[in-house]
Amino acid sequence: MTRLLPGILAMATVVVASNILVQFLLLDGLLTWGAFTYPFAFLVTDIMNRVYGAGPARRVVFAGFVTGVICSLIGSQIMLQGDGYTYAAVPLRVAVASGTAFLVAQLLDVAIFARLREGAWWKAPLTSTVIGSAVDTALFFTIAFSAALSFGASADAQISWAQDAAPFLLTGPEAPLWVTLAVADWGVKLAIALIALVPFRLIVGRLLRPVT
Repeated sequence: MTRLLPGILAMATVVVASNILVQFLLLDGLLTWGAFTYPFAFLVTDIMNRVYGAGPARRVVFAGFVTGVICSLIGSQIMLQGDGYTYAAVPLRVAVASGTAFLVAQLLDVAIFARLREGAWWKAPLTSTVIGSAVDTALFFTIAFSAALSFGASADAQISWAQDAAPFLLTGPEAPLWVTLAVADWGVKLAIALIALVPFRLIVGRLLRPVT
């Protein structure tokens, strides 16, 4: 467990930071600062997978999942006022979507990485992160905001703003706002997946360097 502690702490830091920074908007609400920190969870998972294997990487993922659940529980107890209503800072739908998307996407990342680990050094982290990010984005935004799903009138009312029609990516034809948010979020994840190859290579090389 001691050897996994840095990975667990790194994952917990990413999850906590993302839960805080998601409250701060960018580009007229198209993105949040959390969109730029959350994708590094895949970097942590991939480094642990490369250095220690799939089993330890999954344990780090579960530690991140527990951290996320705790953040959601805390957020659900923070009550905000708006438009004459009192509502939780973290709606039930968003909490369920966040936990589900994180766990499924991260475990998928671990499985894909393990399958490709014998190939070129960049193939496993890039492929697993791109696919995992796509699944993460699709699950989170669909569960959290899609009108096709319902968590009850009260829960749905808290996220109704995301179902309003808006220009796609601020300039295109009208689409549900959550679709635009999902595409923008995935674009950030793809960019960071490429950028993260540099620290992945450097950190893995350092951790696997023979001790002399």
